[in-house]
Parts: sequence; structure tokens; C-alpha cells
Amino acid sequence: MLDTLIQSKTRLKLLLRFFLNPESSAYLRGLAQEFDESTNSVRVELNRFEEAGLIAGYKEGNKKVYKVNTKFPMFGELQKIAFKHFGIDQIIEQVVQKLGDVNAVYLTGDLAHGLNTSIVDVTIIGNKIDSTYLATLVEKAENLIDRKIRTLVYNTEDDFEVEEPRLLIFGEEIEFGTTKR
Repeated sequence: MLDTLIQSKTRLKLLLRFFLNPESSAYLRGLAQEFDESTNSVRVELNRFEEAGLIAGYKEGNKKVYKVNTKFPMFGELQKIAFKHFGIDQIIEQVVQKLGDVNAVYLTGDLAHGLNTSIVDVTIIGNKIDSTYLATLVEKAENLIDRKIRTLVYNTEDDFEVEEPRLLIFGEEIEFGTTKR
């Protein structure tokens, strides 16, 4: 749907890449390789985004690194659009809110890195999660978002570490590497 509204495929890829996970950063050549686009087409869009205030560029050694500007007035709305594009809103609505005692849900894997992918990796942390019911909910959500959802469930009492990159999409941030959760 967004590709109908935003004609430039490079612009759309950049919007989704930066607004899906505001913690991620990237440089020109890396983005060009990731998108399989010319550096010139990526540079043009990065310059437009930087001029508009959507992203900020800074020097890191001899490279210019770009990161989303979270203070941009429409940051929240653009991030919601990116979430809807990937179906994250449906995962929260169809899966997480119906599971019961869920403390936190993280998006991990390629999508958390801001890459377009057909597999959505989700890590759920909670107590007494019914895996059979979860499988039913995941199947319904997959049909709605037309993507495969891969889940990993941890009990809050377990010793675990959620892989990087990770993006909290529901609940409260959990401190990893401590004995108290």
C-alpha cells in the first residue's frame, strides 16, 4: 500500500529502515548494498531526508552515518506507519493482548534491524503462556499481515537474553544481565 503512495522505492525503503527501529544507524554504501540500489539514488534520498529534518548525519571516522531524528515532529506517526506496514500493530492486537500475563514483547532479527523481511521474529516474555493458544493466534495474525511469524517465549523466572538487535513493541523494558527482573 505504501508503495502506491510513495513512488520512490528507495525513499520507501529508507523510511521503513529508519523509522522501524530508531536505534539503528547506517551509512551510504551500507544502505546501497542492503537495498541493492546505486549509491547515487540512496544519497539523493538521504540528502532530502536530512534537509527535511527526518534524519541526522554525523561523521564517524571517514564515513557519514545517518540516524533517524526522534525529535522530528511527525516521528511518532511515521513510526506507526512503519509498524502498520509490517503488521506489528496486528501482532500486538491479535496475539499479545490475548495471551494473558505478558510482561514484554520484543521484535528481533532482520525486522528489528530495519530490514524488510517476510519473517517477523518475536520474543515474548511472560508467565503461563499457553503455547497451543499462541500457535492459533500466530496463525490468525500471519493471515492478516501476510508474513510468517516466528515466536520465542521466555518465562520471567527463566535466565535468558533477548538477541540484538531488539525493539520493544509491548510492555516494559527488561534489564538484561542482572539477576533481578
